[in-house]
Amino acid sequence: MVISIISPFGYAVLFLSSPKMHPGNDNGDSHYSVTKSAASKFGIPRPLSGKMQANRKDELKIAVICSSNMNRSMEAHAFLAKKGYNVESFGTGDKVKLPGSAPDKPNVYDFGTTYEYIYQDLLTKDKNMYTQNGLLHMLDRNRRIKPKPEKFQLSKSTFSLIITCEERVYDQALDHLDTSIYNGVWKPKNTALHLVNIDIQDNHEEATIGAFLITELVAILSSADDLDNEIDELLLEFESKHERQLLHSIMWQ
Repeated sequence: MVISIISPFGYAVLFLSSPKMHPGNDNGDSHYSVTKSAASKFGIPRPLSGKMQANRKDELKIAVICSSNMNRSMEAHAFLAKKGYNVESFGTGDKVKLPGSAPDKPNVYDFGTTYEYIYQDLLTKDKNMYTQNGLLHMLDRNRRIKPKPEKFQLSKSTFSLIITCEERVYDQALDHLDTSIYNGVWKPKNTALHLVNIDIQDNHEEATIGAFLITELVAILSSADDLDNEIDELLLEFESKHERQLLHSIMWQ
């Protein structure tokens, strides 16, 4: 089902795409899971040959967003960059937060603090613990991709496709985009921006599975002849295949 919603500001037309609901918890949320073995079998669609596919990759400017720009968005960033896509990644949270020595003692940093600094900080605090829980490995990967975590709300970039990794982040990104258009931060150019959410749990294994899913989704969307007109059908097919609920908004920027 596709539901059309008009932004309260009148600057954006939103489309919410949702599949047939599957059994979930008592509050109506749906739960889906993809096994690690399933992720290894994901067949990324074969790219079109020649200049046409290359041009589409160049034209599709992508952002991947999670809360802290540490795990989920960076794993997908790494996958997409290796496939040759024009991709950036961001977080929408107030601070960058990583697990600490106890659930109530997270490691908290400002956006803009370099991955190198955070790596060295955790290395000094407890090398064994942060090696075993995978944080040092994650930070080592991140510092090889870009210098620091970036906050989406501070970005000056514009995109044609934004993928968020949880509904709360999707809502934060949508609110920022709506406000930016309303306040004239972005001048209308009558170009479409597609915002898509796929929920990914914030752990290392699910981040890898999510990166496979995001890469497959981007490959499908980038091969569309007319993305603006085809995207709803493509998202519904993707939802049906993977039993993952997607949210989709289109904004004219």
